[in-house]
Amino acid sequence: MPEDRVRLIVGLGNPGEEYRFTRHNMGFRVADQLAQAHEILFDKRKFKVVFGRGQMEGHAVILAKPMSFMNRSGPAVRDLAHFYKVGTQDILVIHDDTDLVFGKLRIKQKGGDGGHNGVKSLIEALGSGAFARLRIGIGRPESRQGVKEYVLGRFDAQQETLLEEVISAAQGAVETVLFQGVREAMNRFHGRTITESNVGRRL
Repeated sequence: MPEDRVRLIVGLGNPGEEYRFTRHNMGFRVADQLAQAHEILFDKRKFKVVFGRGQMEGHAVILAKPMSFMNRSGPAVRDLAHFYKVGTQDILVIHDDTDLVFGKLRIKQKGGDGGHNGVKSLIEALGSGAFARLRIGIGRPESRQGVKEYVLGRFDAQQETLLEEVISAAQGAVETVLFQGVREAMNRFHGRTITESNVGRRL
C-alpha cells in the first residue's frame, strides 16, 4: 500500500452520552481505542462527522465517528470521503452485528448490508458496498426483548469482563488490514471469538 494512500476508518455508533456504552456503539469504542493507541485526536468536525487525521505505522488515516444517528450515517461519511478524495475501496467500517455471537470477529472485503441499518445507509449513500468492514458480534437477545431494545442496551456483567479483549482484538484486526491487507487480517482474525477460555491468548 503506498504511503500516500489515505484510508478512512469509520466506527459506527449513536451520538450522545446515553448511548456511549450500548451494544450498538462498538464501532465508536474501537475507533476510540485506535485513536488512543496511535495518538490521533478527534479534533475536527465536518459534515456531521467527528474525526481525526494521523498516521498508523506510516499509513495516512482518517478516523471518523458519524454524529448522525446510525441509520442516517451514510450521507455524512460519503461527504467526508468525497472531500478528502477517499475512494470507496479505501474505506473500512467497524460495526456491531447481532448475527454473530458475542465476541466473534468477521472481516469482509465488500458485500451487502446484512440487515444492519448503518451499513445500509452507507451503501445507499456511497452507491456501492465495495468497502471493507469489520463485524463485531454482540449476540442476540435470548428473551422476548426486541432487537432494537437489545442493541440499545448495555452488555451484561459477564460480557463486560471480556469487552476489553474484544476491543483489543478488533483494534488488531483493523491494524492488520491497514499494514498487511484484508487477506492476512482474515487469516488471523476472521471467525475468531473472544471467550473466557482464550482471553489473553496470543494469535
